[in-house]
Amino acid sequence: MRHPGLPAILPVTDPRQIVRFAELSGVVFPGDPARRLHAAGGGGEGRRTGVDFAVAMAEKLLTEGVPGPRYITLNRSSPTSEIHRALLGSALTAHA
Repeated sequence: MRHPGLPAILPVTDPRQIVRFAELSGVVFPGDPARRLHAAGGGGEGRRTGVDFAVAMAEKLLTEGVPGPRYITLNRSSPTSEIHRALLGSALTAHA
């Protein structure tokens, strides 16, 4: 029996995370999100930018039939809670 892999969303809320993840994994972070996160910097604007990217990614995955979002939280629950609330708001608006 084959089991499909479930994609996971890792909310990146600080540009320094991009550099560290790339160093550890050898994976290149996508250009446009990386540029926008670096432009936003750390703090509130960077956090908002990262959460917005994660919401857009989760909405796309759900639209494509993924059964539900799976998050990598790195022991930071508040960005994930923001993403989940935004998705719930989108779902309620879509069904209104």
